[in-house]
Amino acid sequence: MRPSLRRALAVLAVAALAGCGGDGPETAPTASASAPRGGSAGPGATSPPPPAGGPAKPRELPLGGTRIFPAYRVVAYYGTAGNAALGVLGEGGPDKVLPRLRAAAKPFAGGRKVQVAYELIASVAQARPGADGDYSQMIELGRIQHYVDQARRNKVLVILDLQPGRGDFLPQARQLERFLVQPHVGLALDPEWRMPSGKVPGRTIGHVGAAEVNRVSDYVSGLVARHRLPEKLFVLHQFRASMLPDVPKIRQRPGLAMVQHVDGFGTRSEKDATWDRLRRPRQFHLGYKLFYDEDVRRYAPADLLRFSDVPELISYQ
Repeated sequence: MRPSLRRALAVLAVAALAGCGGDGPETAPTASASAPRGGSAGPGATSPPPPAGGPAKPRELPLGGTRIFPAYRVVAYYGTAGNAALGVLGEGGPDKVLPRLRAAAKPFAGGRKVQVAYELIASVAQARPGADGDYSQMIELGRIQHYVDQARRNKVLVILDLQPGRGDFLPQARQLERFLVQPHVGLALDPEWRMPSGKVPGRTIGHVGAAEVNRVSDYVSGLVARHRLPEKLFVLHQFRASMLPDVPKIRQRPGLAMVQHVDGFGTRSEKDATWDRLRRPRQFHLGYKLFYDEDVRRYAPADLLRFSDVPELISYQ
């Protein structure tokens, strides 16, 4: 299965796309050089921090319960705010996209409840180093807040996706703590955009070691315990073995539904070969990505439900 070259080209062009117009408040620039790295999300923030010490009993998922799998099959739209080049989620604001997502998700039930989700790219890999030299830019936190708040009102999960460039995943995850302490918000790590020293996103397929993944999962698991949260999605994207070179060393964590999400586009035979080579059903819950534009004879929901290991998280790009 080939890597997503369109994604790489889109990242290289992200600065040019930042000024593109569109409908509604979700079409402002997606990566601002002045975007805050922490502190308040601004006057538009509507999600207060959880009460000190947490509530008397564990909080629940949007559709009820505290465990994601096997009760639910999660179907997500992937992308970032106001940038259609990076995925279907950016083709409109969440109010516009949600009806389309619900229609796409409905056929995936397969005997489970369907839970829809936004997989929002929160940090976008860049073609240039930026002021801090990490080749990554966090989108405006107020824009993340908009998706998180709209999702909560509509019983949608949010998966915040990180593309850290030459940076580390953990500091970026910590910047998003105000969102991660909410019961409907999880995290995704995308090693494709985790660059070795001297490499540039879009020119090199990145990788991340198990030690770094384990530090991030320990941090998120700790948030779940301290705030008495329901199970969170913790997603690892992969379409090459080299992206997670020591994958057997990745640890399971309490409170996390850890998903190996097999990405990449191509023909059915290419996608099958990657799925067969990479998937580790004894170690992870399984995820699968479908591409609206690049997949050749894209698999339909009924096809995926016939897989020997049926994916529990399906995302569309």
